[in-house]
Amino acid sequence: MLPYWFLFLVPAFAALAERPSGIMRNRFAFSWLLIWSLFTILIGFRYKVGGDWGNYERALGYSHYLTFDEVLLHGDPGYTLLNWLVARADYGIALVNLVCGAVFAWGLIVFARQQPRPWLAIAVAVPYLVIVVAMGYSRQGVAVGFAMLALVGLGVNSALRFAVWITMAALFHKTAVLLIPIAILAKTHGRIWTTIWIGALGVLLYYFLLADDIDALIVNYIEAEYQSQGATIRVMMNALPAAVFLLHRRDFRLEGAQLKLWTYLSLAALGFVILLVVSTSSTAVDRMALYLIPVQIFVLSRLPSAWQARYGAGKTVVVGVVIYSALVLFVWLNFAQNARFWLPYQMMLFSG
Repeated sequence: MLPYWFLFLVPAFAALAERPSGIMRNRFAFSWLLIWSLFTILIGFRYKVGGDWGNYERALGYSHYLTFDEVLLHGDPGYTLLNWLVARADYGIALVNLVCGAVFAWGLIVFARQQPRPWLAIAVAVPYLVIVVAMGYSRQGVAVGFAMLALVGLGVNSALRFAVWITMAALFHKTAVLLIPIAILAKTHGRIWTTIWIGALGVLLYYFLLADDIDALIVNYIEAEYQSQGATIRVMMNALPAAVFLLHRRDFRLEGAQLKLWTYLSLAALGFVILLVVSTSSTAVDRMALYLIPVQIFVLSRLPSAWQARYGAGKTVVVGVVIYSALVLFVWLNFAQNARFWLPYQMMLFSG
């Protein structure tokens, strides 16, 4: 468990010491390179960590036998292409995981640096998004990393940046196309033109990536009625910060594209509670809800500043958010049914 706690405590202590600042779009401190390297190494060089480890090893082995044309038509093209290139170069799963870890960490850090308290944002992300998603679901981890870059673009009213990054996300995990409607809803000007070309992009991505697999997805998730232990808790982890944001939107002092973006994402997070109730497969809802984890990071990292003016309790809220995040990690490591696939943490460099 110690590597996981180390991964959390580094940003947690930094969060307790940091002072809120403006958005750090241009400044790049050496500390960010260090945290990016730490995440990339621990994600990339993990060994037999995560419930899907065997599936990813088999995917790399299978890619040896694919032609380039087959790569583009098999599974998630971005991830399959990465495996194909690594296999052709005769390297192992570590290189695949390193690339995935590097992309994910990049997306997370860029997103965190858009917040007034970036280290608090990182601390919130570590217990589930970093440890469980990025280390357990490689493809979707990369997709979430790209999705966070897309949300950053959308937050500054750039539909083009959103389109580029969400396309990259969909190439690694097709379900990322579910975020496309957010771009249309969040635009503050040029909505007709945006609706036309973003809608066209959505249709193209659906046709090339999802259309042939939609029946299999329905059978595998909906009709099979797969259930995920803890899905309700994870959906509520998105929904509660979303509710706080919607109830205290004025305190967050957002405007324009930012306000619309996080309002609609928060409404979506609440909608997933209803979806979880009516769906026959909590697993399907659980996996789709991963793209809304940025709501947790955004709201909880900005909550101290939002409540500082109203309640004068900014530092207290920081401590509360850090303690909450520590509890999330503690409960998951000690009580989650699937945590055994993460324990103990093993690093490939020392596995024999």
